[in-house]
Amino acid sequence: MILRENPYFWASLAVLLWSTVATAFKIALDYLSPMELVVYATTCSAIALVITCFVQNKASQCPKEFIKRPVYYLLSALLNPISYYFVLFGAYSLLPGSQAQPINYTWAISLTILSAIFLKRPIRKRDGFGCFLGYAGVFIIATQGNITSFQFDSSLGVFLALLSTFLWSAYWILNARVGADATVSLTISFCIASILLWVFLGHAIDVSKLTSISASAVVYIGLFEMGITFLFWSKAMKLTTNTSVIANLIFLSPFISLTLLYFVRDEIIYPSTIIGLVIIIIALLIQQVSFKNRSIT
Repeated sequence: MILRENPYFWASLAVLLWSTVATAFKIALDYLSPMELVVYATTCSAIALVITCFVQNKASQCPKEFIKRPVYYLLSALLNPISYYFVLFGAYSLLPGSQAQPINYTWAISLTILSAIFLKRPIRKRDGFGCFLGYAGVFIIATQGNITSFQFDSSLGVFLALLSTFLWSAYWILNARVGADATVSLTISFCIASILLWVFLGHAIDVSKLTSISASAVVYIGLFEMGITFLFWSKAMKLTTNTSVIANLIFLSPFISLTLLYFVRDEIIYPSTIIGLVIIIIALLIQQVSFKNRSIT
């Protein structure tokens, strides 16, 4: 009972689960294409979210909420999970997890840029410096420290990893305008996405690729990356009286993730990856301070 009301428990659980998904992505992509992984994992997540709605007695809210905002939920489903995970899994299929994962962490910087474009929020000097610093970290990671060579393991993979951050930020901006219950909103979006994916891509799915390993990875990703973990994080943010302390726990995730990639996947973790990641974290902290100051002024 004590743990259920402890925000640090839910935040730490979310961080630990998110730290494992880069490894799960790479394992699943050993057997499946990004398209197949999106279809399977989205379906698993939709089923888990529907069950969660029934357990929380929120299932009856889903059709009512959808009828209120059908266009919004269609756009939401197209952004997340469909577009976001297509692009993200494409990046992971082309890049080592140790490169794709830190780059994906720059979504907060992308959010600053999109907020300036769509929400007309001015980019202050601190914001601009944070953006520059964050993308400098990305460049160091992508070039493995050879910053004068301008050569990448996969230019397309780096582009997709960066594009995924803008898609996630666009989803965040769209979602922030709607005050619906998080569980209900996610459930509707993932159910719509599952239907669309099976209708338009179901004919291209090769079920024979599902082995015990790939199926386990798919279920794990569907449960702990796409849907349920976001609910853990949301619960932590609702329970806490100090959101900044909880929010800072997320910065542990990329370092834990790199450790798992090293031990489970035998990926080489270059010093440039650590340096680039530290620079990205500093940039994110600068962004965080900037947003706090804006809320005060």
